[in-house]
Amino acid sequence: MTMIATVSPENAQGKVAEVYGHISGAIGFVPNAMKTYSSSPTLLENIWNQISYYMQHPSLSFPLLAAIRMLVSAKQECEYCVGFNEAMLINHADWTHDQIAAALKDPASVPFNEKDKAMLLYVLDALKAPKQLDKSRLDALHALGWSDGEILEAVHHAAQNVAEDMVFNTFRISVDY
Repeated sequence: MTMIATVSPENAQGKVAEVYGHISGAIGFVPNAMKTYSSSPTLLENIWNQISYYMQHPSLSFPLLAAIRMLVSAKQECEYCVGFNEAMLINHADWTHDQIAAALKDPASVPFNEKDKAMLLYVLDALKAPKQLDKSRLDALHALGWSDGEILEAVHHAAQNVAEDMVFNTFRISVDY
Protein backbone atom coordinates (compact mmCIF):
# COMPACT_ATOMS: atom_id res chain seq x y z
CA MET A 1 0.00 0.00 0.00
CA THR A 2 2.71 2.48 0.95
CA MET A 3 6.37 2.58 1.86
CA ILE A 4 5.60 3.40 5.51
CA ALA A 5 3.65 1.31 7.97
CA THR A 6 -0.03 2.10 8.23
CA VAL A 7 -2.85 0.96 10.47
CA SER A 8 -5.77 -0.88 8.90
CA PRO A 9 -9.28 0.04 10.02
CA GLU A 10 -9.60 -3.42 11.62
CA ASN A 11 -6.51 -2.84 13.78
CA ALA A 12 -7.04 0.83 14.58
CA GLN A 13 -7.21 1.92 18.20
CA GLY A 14 -7.65 5.17 20.09
CA LYS A 15 -7.63 8.39 18.08
CA VAL A 16 -6.88 6.55 14.83
CA ALA A 17 -9.97 4.33 15.28
CA GLU A 18 -12.05 7.39 16.15
CA VAL A 19 -10.95 9.32 13.06
CA TYR A 20 -11.33 6.25 10.85
CA GLY A 21 -14.90 5.98 12.13
CA HIS A 22 -15.61 9.55 11.05
CA ILE A 23 -14.02 8.95 7.64
CA SER A 24 -15.97 5.74 7.05
CA GLY A 25 -19.16 7.43 8.15
CA ALA A 26 -18.65 10.29 5.74
CA ILE A 27 -17.38 8.52 2.63
CA GLY A 28 -18.02 4.84 3.21
CA PHE A 29 -14.42 3.61 3.57
CA VAL A 30 -10.96 4.68 4.73
CA PRO A 31 -8.90 5.53 1.63
CA ASN A 32 -5.21 4.68 1.48
CA ALA A 33 -4.59 8.42 1.41
CA MET A 34 -5.93 8.70 4.96
CA LYS A 35 -4.30 5.46 6.15
CA THR A 36 -0.98 7.04 5.21
CA TYR A 37 -1.38 9.39 8.20
CA SER A 38 -2.19 6.65 10.73
CA SER A 39 1.32 6.63 12.17
CA SER A 40 0.67 10.20 13.34
CA PRO A 41 -2.77 10.24 14.98
CA THR A 42 -2.69 14.01 15.57
CA LEU A 43 -1.81 14.72 11.94
CA LEU A 44 -4.49 12.26 10.78
CA GLU A 45 -7.05 14.10 12.90
CA ASN A 46 -5.90 17.51 11.65
CA ILE A 47 -6.02 16.43 8.00
CA TRP A 48 -9.48 14.91 8.46
CA ASN A 49 -10.78 18.02 10.22
CA GLN A 50 -9.59 20.12 7.30
CA ILE A 51 -11.16 17.77 4.74
CA SER A 52 -14.40 17.77 6.74
CA TYR A 53 -14.45 21.56 6.75
CA TYR A 54 -14.12 21.75 2.98
CA MET A 55 -16.68 18.97 2.46
CA GLN A 56 -19.21 21.22 4.20
CA HIS A 57 -17.98 24.53 2.78
CA PRO A 58 -20.88 26.96 2.36
CA SER A 59 -19.67 28.58 -0.88
CA LEU A 60 -16.72 26.70 -2.37
CA SER A 61 -18.64 23.98 -4.20
CA PHE A 62 -17.73 20.32 -4.35
CA PRO A 63 -16.99 20.45 -8.12
CA LEU A 64 -14.83 23.56 -7.72
CA LEU A 65 -12.77 22.04 -4.90
CA ALA A 66 -12.42 18.68 -6.67
CA ALA A 67 -11.31 20.43 -9.87
CA ILE A 68 -8.77 22.47 -7.90
CA ARG A 69 -7.37 19.28 -6.35
CA MET A 70 -7.32 17.40 -9.66
CA LEU A 71 -5.55 20.18 -11.56
CA VAL A 72 -3.08 20.90 -8.75
CA SER A 73 -2.31 17.19 -8.48
CA ALA A 74 -1.80 16.94 -12.23
CA LYS A 75 0.94 19.59 -11.96
CA GLN A 76 2.45 17.69 -9.02
CA GLU A 77 2.24 14.39 -10.92
CA CYS A 78 0.29 12.72 -8.11
CA GLU A 79 -1.51 9.95 -9.94
CA TYR A 80 -3.44 8.92 -6.84
CA CYS A 81 -4.98 12.35 -6.33
CA VAL A 82 -5.64 13.02 -10.00
CA GLY A 83 -7.49 9.73 -10.34
CA PHE A 84 -9.36 10.09 -7.05
CA ASN A 85 -10.63 13.56 -7.97
CA GLU A 86 -11.41 12.54 -11.54
CA ALA A 87 -13.57 9.75 -10.15
CA MET A 88 -15.27 12.16 -7.76
CA LEU A 89 -16.04 14.61 -10.57
CA ILE A 90 -17.38 11.84 -12.83
CA ASN A 91 -19.37 9.99 -10.15
CA HIS A 92 -20.63 12.89 -8.05
CA ALA A 93 -20.59 15.98 -10.27
CA ASP A 94 -21.64 14.33 -13.54
CA TRP A 95 -18.55 15.35 -15.48
CA THR A 96 -17.74 13.31 -18.56
CA HIS A 97 -14.40 11.78 -19.43
CA ASP A 98 -14.16 14.35 -22.23
CA GLN A 99 -14.68 17.21 -19.75
CA ILE A 100 -11.96 15.79 -17.50
CA ALA A 101 -9.54 15.48 -20.42
CA ALA A 102 -10.34 19.00 -21.61
CA ALA A 103 -9.87 20.48 -18.13
CA LEU A 104 -6.53 18.72 -17.72
CA LYS A 105 -5.40 20.10 -21.06
CA ASP A 106 -6.84 23.59 -20.57
CA PRO A 107 -8.23 24.53 -17.13
CA ALA A 108 -10.18 27.41 -18.69
CA SER A 109 -12.40 24.82 -20.37
CA VAL A 110 -13.96 23.61 -17.10
CA PRO A 111 -17.76 23.44 -17.19
CA PHE A 112 -18.19 26.17 -14.55
CA ASN A 113 -19.99 29.45 -14.42
CA GLU A 114 -17.90 32.61 -14.73
CA LYS A 115 -17.57 33.03 -10.96
CA ASP A 116 -16.23 29.53 -10.22
CA LYS A 117 -14.01 29.49 -13.32
CA ALA A 118 -12.41 32.78 -12.27
CA MET A 119 -11.70 31.38 -8.80
CA LEU A 120 -10.21 28.19 -10.24
CA LEU A 121 -7.92 30.08 -12.60
CA TYR A 122 -6.86 32.48 -9.84
CA VAL A 123 -5.96 29.60 -7.54
CA LEU A 124 -3.95 27.84 -10.25
CA ASP A 125 -2.11 31.07 -11.04
CA ALA A 126 -1.44 31.60 -7.33
CA LEU A 127 0.32 28.26 -7.15
CA LYS A 128 2.22 28.78 -10.38
CA ALA A 129 3.39 32.38 -9.89
CA PRO A 130 2.00 33.95 -6.71
CA LYS A 131 4.12 37.09 -6.87
CA GLN A 132 2.75 37.90 -10.31
CA LEU A 133 -0.84 38.22 -9.10
CA ASP A 134 -1.87 41.81 -8.56
CA LYS A 135 -4.77 43.52 -6.84
CA SER A 136 -6.74 43.75 -10.07
CA ARG A 137 -7.20 39.96 -10.05
CA LEU A 138 -8.55 40.13 -6.49
CA ASP A 139 -10.81 43.00 -7.48
CA ALA A 140 -12.16 40.90 -10.35
CA LEU A 141 -12.97 38.06 -7.94
CA HIS A 142 -14.63 40.51 -5.55
CA ALA A 143 -16.72 41.86 -8.44
CA LEU A 144 -17.96 38.32 -9.08
CA GLY A 145 -19.04 38.02 -5.44
CA TRP A 146 -16.11 36.22 -3.81
CA SER A 147 -15.04 37.39 -0.36
CA ASP A 148 -11.47 37.65 0.88
CA GLY A 149 -12.10 34.70 3.20
CA GLU A 150 -13.33 32.50 0.35
CA ILE A 151 -10.36 33.46 -1.82
CA LEU A 152 -7.94 32.74 1.02
CA GLU A 153 -9.57 29.38 1.72
CA ALA A 154 -9.47 28.34 -1.96
CA VAL A 155 -5.79 29.24 -2.26
CA HIS A 156 -5.03 27.49 1.03
CA HIS A 157 -6.91 24.39 -0.11
CA ALA A 158 -4.75 24.23 -3.23
CA ALA A 159 -1.53 24.88 -1.31
CA GLN A 160 -2.42 22.15 1.18
CA ASN A 161 -3.08 19.85 -1.76
CA VAL A 162 0.52 20.39 -2.93
CA ALA A 163 1.68 19.17 0.48
CA GLU A 164 -0.59 16.11 0.29
CA ASP A 165 0.68 15.31 -3.21
CA MET A 166 4.25 15.46 -1.93
CA VAL A 167 3.44 13.08 0.92
CA PHE A 168 1.57 10.64 -1.32
CA ASN A 169 4.28 10.67 -3.99
CA THR A 170 7.04 10.26 -1.39
CA PHE A 171 5.46 7.23 0.23
CA ARG A 172 3.94 5.87 -3.00
CA ILE A 173 0.45 5.09 -1.83
CA SER A 174 -1.44 2.61 -3.95
CA VAL A 175 -4.72 3.26 -5.70
CA ASP A 176 -7.78 1.97 -3.86
CA TYR A 177 -10.68 3.64 -5.65
